[in-house]
Amino acid sequence: MVKKGREKIVAGCKAWFVFAIWLTIGSLTGLRAQELASFDDFDEEFNRDKPAAVWDPLIGYNRVMFQVNDKLYFWLFKPVATGYGKVVPEPGRLAVKRCFANLGFPARLVNNLFQLKLKEAGTECARFGVNTTVGLLGLFDPAHECFGLNPSDEDFGQTLGKIGVGDGIPLVLPILGMSNLRDLVGRAADSFLDPVNYLEHADAMAALRAYEPVNNLSLYLGEYEDAKQAALDPYILFRDAYRQNREKKLSE
Repeated sequence: MVKKGREKIVAGCKAWFVFAIWLTIGSLTGLRAQELASFDDFDEEFNRDKPAAVWDPLIGYNRVMFQVNDKLYFWLFKPVATGYGKVVPEPGRLAVKRCFANLGFPARLVNNLFQLKLKEAGTECARFGVNTTVGLLGLFDPAHECFGLNPSDEDFGQTLGKIGVGDGIPLVLPILGMSNLRDLVGRAADSFLDPVNYLEHADAMAALRAYEPVNNLSLYLGEYEDAKQAALDPYILFRDAYRQNREKKLSE
């Protein structure tokens, strides 16, 4: 028991050391992106409506990974999600989505507290209590339907943004898709608050990790194709859309 406890402490220290390095890099690259965006004040004066330039030094890698994810979507994930959607009716898939969302309560609560959103943190506690009991472990959402309690989806990437950490550089993650350096750090931090990661059986944890995105994808089939078809450059479209969406959440 002592040996296992020591190993866990060492592993935790290593994880937080890596987190600190990523946080430092995120701050530096965020500042660099801001410098590039405001480099030419003269041009900015005459192009106020023009979007700020995006510093994307890994654009070569990002484009390749975007294409890899694109192929995986059409060759693997879409067929699996389509077949799953034909077997499980939509109400059941929506219930599963709500259940997984309910499990995200610890991360939402902690990040609302970090951002001093005390009212939202209280709402999250109330939602979790109602949906876990009356809502049968989150399969239903009586907190919203009966009491008008809406979730406050905060994550550690947003928390870092609130304290002034720049978004760094765009990153396309394998399978997970669009992200940036700051949100990659946020994902790592939020993973410590994910109950699924504390399952004793690795097979069960892996199964749930694979099941959630397939279930979610089955509810939104066709949206990716529509957006991609309308874009002259799909990578740029999804990169900028992700960035604008994160900026909007930070402003809320």
